[in-house]
Amino acid sequence: MQPRDRRFALVLLGVAAVAWVAVALVLTSVDPRAGAGAGFTGAGALGVAVAATFAPLLWLIAFTRHRRIAYRGDWTRAVRRGIWLGLLVAVFVLMRVNGVFQPQIGLFFAALALVAEVTLSRQ
Repeated sequence: MQPRDRRFALVLLGVAAVAWVAVALVLTSVDPRAGAGAGFTGAGALGVAVAATFAPLLWLIAFTRHRRIAYRGDWTRAVRRGIWLGLLVAVFVLMRVNGVFQPQIGLFFAALALVAEVTLSRQ
């Protein structure tokens, strides 16, 4: 692991910590049914927190699977996958706040993200 990899992972985990604090503030102080922007604020904060948390963890999983060798593009792939997870969480929260969430639709969005990721990460 190079020092730049370690720094980038620590920066992302720091962003994740700040985002989780923002999620806690939104959950304790904002009612999602009070206004239209409240649901978007909560979904955005939760999506950023999930994406920033999972990106370094996904990179560490790939780093471990490659027997402690960091290949070019591993960070790009990990950040992209973290963003997919964050977007899925944000969409699920928005659908839940608006009362239109159904498991079938959630599975469809998850499958859609999975197919897009498999297509983009083709090696």
